[in-house]
Amino acid sequence: MTTNPPGAKLILLTTTHRVAPGLLSWSAWEALRSAGRVLAGDAGHPQLAPVRQAGVEVEVVPAGSAPSLARLLTGQPAGEGPTVWLGGPDGDPGLTDALARLAVEHAGEVPEIEVLPGSYDLPGARLLDLASVMDRLRSPGGCPWDAEQTHASLVKYLVEEAYELVEAIEEGDRDTLREELGDVLLQVFFHSRIAEEHPTDPFSVDDVAGDIVEKLMYRHPHVFGDAEATGAAEVEANWETLKAAEKSERESVLDGVPAGLPSLAYAAKLVSRVRRSGFAGVSDEPYELPAELTPESAGGLLLAVAQRAHDAGVDVDAALRAAARGYRDAVRAAEGLKPEQSEQPEQPEQPE
Repeated sequence: MTTNPPGAKLILLTTTHRVAPGLLSWSAWEALRSAGRVLAGDAGHPQLAPVRQAGVEVEVVPAGSAPSLARLLTGQPAGEGPTVWLGGPDGDPGLTDALARLAVEHAGEVPEIEVLPGSYDLPGARLLDLASVMDRLRSPGGCPWDAEQTHASLVKYLVEEAYELVEAIEEGDRDTLREELGDVLLQVFFHSRIAEEHPTDPFSVDDVAGDIVEKLMYRHPHVFGDAEATGAAEVEANWETLKAAEKSERESVLDGVPAGLPSLAYAAKLVSRVRRSGFAGVSDEPYELPAELTPESAGGLLLAVAQRAHDAGVDVDAALRAAARGYRDAVRAAEGLKPEQSEQPEQPEQPE
């Protein structure tokens, strides 16, 4: 290895493929313009064109393995400025470790090394990766299973993933919470990608995101407009007023409540709509255990519980799930088993 003179410097310029090529920081452009040599390992590097258009000469060299690339970069002859390595879109795995080993093994012979981030991921940037992966899975040459799915065929997975997320939240399992949030997010991107292929009314995940952004901004005038709200109660009142204006064409206070909800959650949602609207045309169910339980009387009793639970500020669906988990644990304890040994929920039959 050639001994580098004092002051020799190697700059590892890192960039992200999630922003448009050429959108580099000021310090990155300064490093490129003051460099003695600018090297890249891929003739198709997305930053090559804008950097060259800016008048910076870039030399493409064979990258090879991480150790060989490290030796190539640290062995560059001294020039009028530092050597700048235009890092690959994959982050050049193993390169920094190989450079660190050389620095230890050849102390005094390796130039000063600086890692300079040239562009940064904005919050939410990895969503672009998810959109790209979903597009590849759905496109010709991708996954046959993914390509065959429809909105209807995915419904069962959406429901299962939503309930697994609810379970993770109620169990306080943060590792599973993170995983299940990803699974639910996948369903949104999957359905949006399918929607792009509709022959007459296509829309994309960008349209979905744009619609919800507009809705959130409209329903939060105290944040994005000139309305005022000093507490959560006022925020909720404003929200309901705006929602009512949006849904003014509805004939019934119950229009829009999805009948596909689980029965107890469906009853609770109906009660919530009735209470919020102030509708008093139907009396509450009697809150008493009938002498004989029939399907009709049992249903009436459960509806009465949902009505009283709403008035008491109790989420009746969550309350029943908690009671069911307690019952499950009591049964397992009677069987001599520990509660934490309970089986994991069955996973949907979806390929890896």
